[in-house]
Amino acid sequence: MGKIVGVAIEARLLEAMLELAWERHPREVVLLLRGRHRGDRVEVEDFLIPPLAVSGMGFAEFPVHLLPIDFSILGTAHSHPSECLAPSPEDLHNFYGLVMMILAYPYSPSRSAVFNRRGERIPLRVLGG
Repeated sequence: MGKIVGVAIEARLLEAMLELAWERHPREVVLLLRGRHRGDRVEVEDFLIPPLAVSGMGFAEFPVHLLPIDFSILGTAHSHPSECLAPSPEDLHNFYGLVMMILAYPYSPSRSAVFNRRGERIPLRVLGG
């Protein structure tokens, strides 16, 4: 599998994710990103709340072994109420899928970013916004 060079998401979908982050603030929220992987690009088309997800001040987690076999799950998204728009060592250690999106406080499209498993930022394109 090659390097991911770009991620696209519809504005309405990103707004729904940001609303969830606001609702849970100051606790973190964790989501599964669903979509398509086409060549070196990812298209996020939907998100799910993982089964039995637990979150609190400074953490959000879910039991990976309870996930259904779903090849449309491309990665995760989670909020950072701390305002930090970068993955922590724990984030990278628990990386799942192809990409990880971080929604940083104060939650807005400009405070959203996507990273690969090495913590390198991947360009995020918001469509229809």
